[in-house]
Amino acid sequence: MRWTSILAIYCLFWVLSAFFVLPFGVRTGEEEGQAKVAGQAESAPANFSFARVAKRATAVSLVLFALFYLNYVNGWIVAADLDVSRFYHGPART
Repeated sequence: MRWTSILAIYCLFWVLSAFFVLPFGVRTGEEEGQAKVAGQAESAPANFSFARVAKRATAVSLVLFALFYLNYVNGWIVAADLDVSRFYHGPART
């Protein structure tokens, strides 16, 4: 696998992981005891930290990419394993 492919796939894993870890550890202003600003959504986070999300996303994406790469090298699950059409034998004949 080329290094550019590795980089592109890792970036996809990182973005996926960022969206996955985004809601964890978020507390609203009400939970923090802060006053609401006019027009603020009730679900708005009180203290959003991109650095914290980036660190968590990096950790999760490293694990997921490592599993992906090990599967790529060792061939544990290949495309033929995911083909569900082999279980369909057409309509029943009467």
